[in-house]
Amino acid sequence: MYNEYENEKFFQEYAKMPRSQDGLDSAGEWRQLKPLFPQLQGKKVLDLGCGYGWHCKFAAEQGASQVLGLDLSWKMIEEAKKRNANPQIAYRICGIEEYEYPANTWDCVVSNLALHYIKNIDEVFQKVHQTLKQDGVFLFNMEHPIFTSGAGQDWVYTNEGKPQYWLLDNYFYPGERKTHFLGCDVTKQHHTLTQIIMGLLNNGFALAAVKEAEPPEEMMHIPGMKDELRRPMMLLVKAIAL
Repeated sequence: MYNEYENEKFFQEYAKMPRSQDGLDSAGEWRQLKPLFPQLQGKKVLDLGCGYGWHCKFAAEQGASQVLGLDLSWKMIEEAKKRNANPQIAYRICGIEEYEYPANTWDCVVSNLALHYIKNIDEVFQKVHQTLKQDGVFLFNMEHPIFTSGAGQDWVYTNEGKPQYWLLDNYFYPGERKTHFLGCDVTKQHHTLTQIIMGLLNNGFALAAVKEAEPPEEMMHIPGMKDELRRPMMLLVKAIAL
């Protein structure tokens, strides 16, 4: 399966991002995502699309007994092994859709900024529910449907370069979106909010929290950052397996 992160140019640009260089504290959504984590002491944690392994490291530091980080990109897995190695963590090159999801195995499944690359998200919800123990937690952060709906995924600007409005179009037409990110052409998948929320409910989950990520106050001094409050970019969800 093609993966943008195997593109050397894309991978090098991704490596320059603050979240890549400094970890979770430089991820804008972390202040909202961190409180949603359950107690992980002695728990088994699966990370779908683990990237550099920052969430795996966090789980291990919180006392998780076993952590498995999966990523389709061998470049990401190699970077995770370098940056965030831990005796409790195993890293494996594997796509989210290809993992075997053994039944009743994990206490917590986490996925950060990966599910918007998945075509059949309902099938993934079904498999995650299968692999979670009863009352297990599925915690994920994905690009917000308002962000993924438009192919350009960018503002419409004035002649002076000021963001004018965010174009929301083709929202009710889920599926492939080709956009430009980090200087490269990237393929993502658009899912409506109904698909996401009802997909969880129809596959045996109860919703514990749904949040739309907002830039932290300390970032408001950055030029143009206040424009980010005019539309949501990320959707954070905590679901419990019944």
